[in-house]
Amino acid sequence: MVTLHLTDKQFRRLLDMAYIGNWILNSNRGDDRFTDYDDVEEELFSQCEKHGMEELSEVRHGRVRPSRAFRHGGIHEAILEYEDDVFFDILAEELARRDMNFAEIDSSNYEELETRMGEYIAEFEANGVENITVEK
Repeated sequence: MVTLHLTDKQFRRLLDMAYIGNWILNSNRGDDRFTDYDDVEEELFSQCEKHGMEELSEVRHGRVRPSRAFRHGGIHEAILEYEDDVFFDILAEELARRDMNFAEIDSSNYEELETRMGEYIAEFEANGVENITVEK
């Protein structure tokens, strides 16, 4: 058993980190979840009452889970912001690599890749996906 000495603020941040991590690992896995991460999340959220944060956890289906108040308290906005950033980064790299005929990236063309990605990122920052078209 490990004992941690955290302030209430640190404990609250740990709840956020555990939830975000478990969300990233398990949110799209359906029934093939990494249940050991669910178990860790449950253990952390079961400690909420001891920290005066009982509103952040609830029992659902016999397990301690993040409460509706926790889930709807802004944590998903942070996840969405991260997902948007990752989406645009991946899209910029894929488009830049496409423009370079999917050449193997090495020291001779890395700067070109970065330049092309920067141009796409600038476009996405200015216009989002407004100017993206797909020909069928």
